[in-house]
Amino acid sequence: MSDVVRFGIVGLGMGRPRAEECTTTPGAQLAAVCDTWEERGRDVAEALGVPWIKDYDEMLARDDIDVIGVWTPSGLHCPFAVRALEAGKHVCMTKPMDIRVDSCDAAIQAAEDQGLVLAVDFESRYNPINHQIRGAIQSGAIGDVIFGDLRMKWYRGQDYYNSGHLPGWRSRIVTEGGSLANQAVHYLDLLQWWLGPVTRVIGHKGTYAHDIQTEDASLSMLEFASGAHAMVLTTTCSFPDLGSAIEITGTRGTMAWKDQQITIFTAAAVQEIDAGDDPEYVRPEQAAQPDEVQLNPDDFISPADLPANIIEDMVAAVRDGKPVQCDGYEGRKTVAIIEAVYQSSDSGEWVNFG
Repeated sequence: MSDVVRFGIVGLGMGRPRAEECTTTPGAQLAAVCDTWEERGRDVAEALGVPWIKDYDEMLARDDIDVIGVWTPSGLHCPFAVRALEAGKHVCMTKPMDIRVDSCDAAIQAAEDQGLVLAVDFESRYNPINHQIRGAIQSGAIGDVIFGDLRMKWYRGQDYYNSGHLPGWRSRIVTEGGSLANQAVHYLDLLQWWLGPVTRVIGHKGTYAHDIQTEDASLSMLEFASGAHAMVLTTTCSFPDLGSAIEITGTRGTMAWKDQQITIFTAAAVQEIDAGDDPEYVRPEQAAQPDEVQLNPDDFISPADLPANIIEDMVAAVRDGKPVQCDGYEGRKTVAIIEAVYQSSDSGEWVNFG
């Protein structure tokens, strides 16, 4: 493998920043961009000094591309990925991996059959603080996890759903997920990554304030193999926009996170109580709340070679054989949870995971 990994980016709305990263990331080279919108495609190609290609098959036929980056509408992620993998290209794609589990499975199988890298761009996995939180939870710093909750309260106007190329694709269920699959999926990924395998889900979804086919609000409960539970609330109806927050409650303490920053990271100090002459007697002052210990994220490990972004991650994977931060199996997990929430909303019953 050459020292340079050559990228072709398809879908230049959200894909433009990733195309730009290809031009600034050591070991990466942008070879071409692809978009059906000629004005946008030519603009990006001229700005970055690479060819614009309108036809995706033409891009796949090029022998100067090692990796295809897929930034198309969500319902097209895995179909585009499968075509690239079958053409012998490694693939990275934006979140969510897709909006259907069977599409994820097809892409995973294609990657295995071809022996190629398949990665999902969950940006939060490139933030060291999120690795430190995971390490702290797994080490028992806040005790055994009892409960977690994710609250994503965003605002999106109807014009957001009506816009795009082609217009309205965000509002259609065949091309896009709703508040859970599109906006909240980053945080859902963190929640399940931190707390471990999900065993069953119950949920409700609805459309309340927009003229769209997908949901603009959802509420669900997740049960984990550890015995912990988590509540997940997502909406694009919240005005004003209140951001995204995750709180994890353990038997010894709490971790609170908001918009990629820790706001609370506290555990109870271990107390040694002097029982005096009567070991069964606890004085009232001894029963008061224990002292707090402020936990330091830097006490918990983040990978020393953590990539800064998906482009750097793919360079290390393709050139050096390193594992990516989120492969197809990991990316599939959030899609399975979302699909289970939708199924549960229709049936009114818990949905179990294999």
